[in-house]
Amino acid sequence: MIDIKLVRENPQLFKDGAKAKRFDVDIDRLLALDSKILGAKQILQDIATEKNRIGKEIPKMQGDEKQKVLAEMAKLKEKEAALNDELKTIQPAFDALMLEVPHPPAPEVPLGMDDTQNVELYKKGEVRKFDFEPKDHIQLGLSLGMIDVERGVKLAGARNYFLTGDGAILHRAVMNFAMDFMISRGYTPMMVPLLMRNEAMRGTGYFPGSEEQTYQMERDELNLVGTAEVPLTAYHMGELLSEKQLPIKIVAMSSCFRREAGAAGKDTYGLYRIHQFDKVEQVIIGENDEEKSRQYHQEILSNSEAVLQAMELPYRVVNVCTGDLGRGQVQKFDIETWMPSRKSYGETHSASRFYEFQARRLNLRYKTEQKKNLFCHTLNNTVIASPRVLIPIMELYQNADGSITIPKVLRPYMGNRERIEPKV
Repeated sequence: MIDIKLVRENPQLFKDGAKAKRFDVDIDRLLALDSKILGAKQILQDIATEKNRIGKEIPKMQGDEKQKVLAEMAKLKEKEAALNDELKTIQPAFDALMLEVPHPPAPEVPLGMDDTQNVELYKKGEVRKFDFEPKDHIQLGLSLGMIDVERGVKLAGARNYFLTGDGAILHRAVMNFAMDFMISRGYTPMMVPLLMRNEAMRGTGYFPGSEEQTYQMERDELNLVGTAEVPLTAYHMGELLSEKQLPIKIVAMSSCFRREAGAAGKDTYGLYRIHQFDKVEQVIIGENDEEKSRQYHQEILSNSEAVLQAMELPYRVVNVCTGDLGRGQVQKFDIETWMPSRKSYGETHSASRFYEFQARRLNLRYKTEQKKNLFCHTLNNTVIASPRVLIPIMELYQNADGSITIPKVLRPYMGNRERIEPKV
């Protein structure tokens, strides 16, 4: 959520920001409602002051004078009730509209309509050139007994799958390696609930806007999370932390669920776009300091890059354009890993900073050494997401004989084996 004071001071900044991010928000109506609320509250304050004054005078009065003042008091109460009724209508409309206002993108974010206009910053690693006809991850998974999409679809519908045998073992190896790596970098591990109340979804900025992408348990008023970002960021919701507690650096491994609404006919083959997956997510809750937030942003980005470098996977980093940013994101860097079957880089990570957008919605604050209460800054990034990352691992590490060489850093998690080979 945005500080309404900032909108009052520079409404054009938020109009331009909403347009650049492709969010339809009526800033003029927001300010009109704000003005009505401020006006009504000022009048209510004046009425309260006048009632207090009159209340002190009434005991001293008698006769007609007292009746006149009592009539005046009745009119004040009537006006007060009418204003309170008006506020009961205006305030919810204002609050709902405030949730729609996006954070303006940082100046260094490129203008653009969608992900096709994201700007490449740099590439790391060399794309493998094959001296044989490579298979895609589904062909490899079927021949090596690692993936079963047919039965996944039979039991759970489109965009579902089973990881079997070495597929499940490789998946677990990737996840455990990523968790161990983040713990070694000082992040506190968490196991998180996967069902969140609406307050946590609103607080992290997923509601309103992502309801169609969310599996909602209406009967219980709970939602299956699409990322551990939600429980990790909302962990201290409504709390007042001390400055000494910051930054809080946490990491969680969890299952994630996404309806992929609107993705009909898009990426229907393989494991790229699916309904359920596992992810290791990193979150930083930091000080209200933009320069520190920028430093933390580079930190979480470098953490994920280091994981890919350890697995020797080629990737590129892109600066996400305005039209591809979410409502609360000030800036986002995507990491895209090379996937031979797609003949391109495919998104595997998203590193975002929000400044106080999420914390303000979550009422997540800290007390400075000067005894001032400030909203925290929040950031998050994927450490690894599987089975999507299995696509480049399987395809880039395949051999001419149909086997897959296991990346060296994953071998300790797979019984020190060097290859995944067909079962005899």
